[in-house]
Amino acid sequence: MKRHRSIGRSPALAVVLGLSGSLVAVPAAADGPRASQVRWGACPEDVVAEAAPTELRCATVPVPVDYADPGGARIDLMISRLAGTNPEERRGTLMLNPGGPGGSGLAQAALLVARGLPADVLDSYDLIGMDTRGIGHSAPVTCGFTPDGPYTSNIPPYAADDTAVTEQAKTAEKVAEQCARQDRDGRLRHLTTANTARDLDRIRAALGEEKTSYLGYSYGTALGAAYASMFPERSDRIVLDSNIGDTHLDRDGLRRYALGMEQTFPDFARWAAARHDSYGLGRTPAQVRATYLTLAERLDKAPVAGFDGSLLRQYTFGLLFKKLQYPKLAQQWQVLADGDDTAARRMPSQSATAGEATSSIDNPLAVFAAVTCNDIKWPANVDTYRKSVAEDRIRYPLFGAATANITPCAFWPHTPAEPPVAVNDDGPRNVLLVQNLRDPATPHLGGRMLRQKFADRSRLLSVDDSGHGAYVLGDNPCALNTTTRYLVEGAMPGKDTLCRAG
Repeated sequence: MKRHRSIGRSPALAVVLGLSGSLVAVPAAADGPRASQVRWGACPEDVVAEAAPTELRCATVPVPVDYADPGGARIDLMISRLAGTNPEERRGTLMLNPGGPGGSGLAQAALLVARGLPADVLDSYDLIGMDTRGIGHSAPVTCGFTPDGPYTSNIPPYAADDTAVTEQAKTAEKVAEQCARQDRDGRLRHLTTANTARDLDRIRAALGEEKTSYLGYSYGTALGAAYASMFPERSDRIVLDSNIGDTHLDRDGLRRYALGMEQTFPDFARWAAARHDSYGLGRTPAQVRATYLTLAERLDKAPVAGFDGSLLRQYTFGLLFKKLQYPKLAQQWQVLADGDDTAARRMPSQSATAGEATSSIDNPLAVFAAVTCNDIKWPANVDTYRKSVAEDRIRYPLFGAATANITPCAFWPHTPAEPPVAVNDDGPRNVLLVQNLRDPATPHLGGRMLRQKFADRSRLLSVDDSGHGAYVLGDNPCALNTTTRYLVEGAMPGKDTLCRAG
């Protein structure tokens, strides 16, 4: 790897977070390199504030609302750029996606710089962030969700019994109807992973690039897998970190959240047991687990300051994403176990799941619902969910009765316009899959699943670590070095590799 150069900008201090045969045949972006059609200018004030002190430039790229009608209505997608500082070392563009679906990515380059993205990567690429269709500054959609409404999380509430599933079904049906009423211009149905992948190719062409590299996290792995499958000849170096296992999130993928929590929770339990004298949650991991289950059942019957058992479960799930959040989680448990209403009201009262901000939940939740429901048809029979909840309540007692519960997709007004993107294993060996062994949202199984589907196009880099996000967002030296070497030099591991705990 070449000698590191200066980033050449003020150090960031703030930490923020062609078509497959099964798809509709629609015109794609023009092939081949050409001059950039993008006119860069200042970014919106909210993006500037989030990215500071890193300076980004922004632009818009027009795309069809409906790729089956390319001459019809269009929307503008906003993209951002952190230009490479050494043109002689520049390889091309590295598109970024933070996940969701529903996560804004305009400031993602600044986040990665703040977390220590190696200078060699910054030398090699212009980092291209974006708000994908429907999100933020890219023709945002709405369902009218509010923080005090019945739908505040993309994960359903924990269902303690069959009656709870029935009640959640009523809420889910109303949510689907609400989204349909709000969709006055008919754009909601065109929010799909396949269309977003087509958008990526329009952006590539607008930038004048023959190919593009890509770094995606969480749901961003589904989008990256779709792009590499639909446009294999235009994909350069693809890194998919924290894989959900396919090109879309389906019911089985959502249920795997519970598997991920079961596999990740022991890391927190060991941490808390070692600090029993401070938090009083149990002297052994088994005792800490018992504390969680007992506390959740107690809060189901008698909430503290509005904090019930379902909220405890979602809050715990969200704070398992990063080990740095363990002290906050232990503190919350301690306050709730004491039953102190006054102290509990000073604590956060919303789940900390990825991509949710209680001050602006409408847009991200609307996008999440639209994309997941439009990508693939979900079961509509409520009894199907009752059965799976009963199964997962026993199989995954920490969180299974939540992730198996019914969602608005069961009542979604639109049927999928096309099948989900099929993973295409016929293409260059250019997909590096990076996966923590213990991840609450995307368990290691997701990486193994996508490795099997991409076959020899891919290699799996497994990381002996806990949490959501490994490259740059984690602290494993092997994961950092191996992924950086691939992005900068193209050195794909010769075989699947395990990065031991560092």
